[in-house]
Amino acid sequence: MVTETDHETRRVQAKQGDESAGQDWRILENPAAVAAEAVECLLTAAQDAIAARGCFRLVLAGGRTPELAYRLLAEEKADWARWELYVGDERCLPEDHAERNSRLIQRAWLYRIPPDLARVHFIPAERGPAAGAAGYAPRVAAAVPFDLVILGVGEDGHTASLFPGPPLDPEAWVVPVWDAPKPPPERVSMGLRALRSTRRLLVLATGMDKRVALGRWRAAEDLPIARVCQGMPVSVLVDVDADPTS
Repeated sequence: MVTETDHETRRVQAKQGDESAGQDWRILENPAAVAAEAVECLLTAAQDAIAARGCFRLVLAGGRTPELAYRLLAEEKADWARWELYVGDERCLPEDHAERNSRLIQRAWLYRIPPDLARVHFIPAERGPAAGAAGYAPRVAAAVPFDLVILGVGEDGHTASLFPGPPLDPEAWVVPVWDAPKPPPERVSMGLRALRSTRRLLVLATGMDKRVALGRWRAAEDLPIARVCQGMPVSVLVDVDADPTS
């Protein structure tokens, strides 16, 4: 179980980003410490949301660091029946494909807890980009505002499946992606509007391959991660390898 003592011994230092934008940057020792800190953030947000509104609406991300957090989360006890889960993006692969974010989330977390977990809303990306986006958009529109959205950061500054280059539609809840620069090219992603319709964002990034992108974000370059987080309350958890200020 994650405890406050564990969290404090793993923390290297805490840094504040732009306070006017609500950004709280925390530099931690390693990916395990980032995952442990993320779990604390999730459990605290869930308790607050359930106390205030009766449920906790959470948007999940794929990737190696969120997977570590999900494995830790599976060891915790929580009021799972009041958690409502969504996914920020998905690959257009068969529903049971091992590389889907939904499968990662199930393997790391959902299969390891009692089956009475609250509603889980996976993206029907197996239908293809257009149909998958059209099918998911009404669910997202009905759920917002979310209580917490988890985001990763790619080496090029992308987040979810919003990549640099094409302009981001500020009005779309969910967008089809046909030409992602990393495989597979076809995806479905929550859009800018959905990812920003939340009470808080939680960004997780580990490894030296993320350092340049994080530095570009802090330098105010126009990256998808910057567009999503601009002016939002954000907690950014990174390890020392990814620390853009070191």
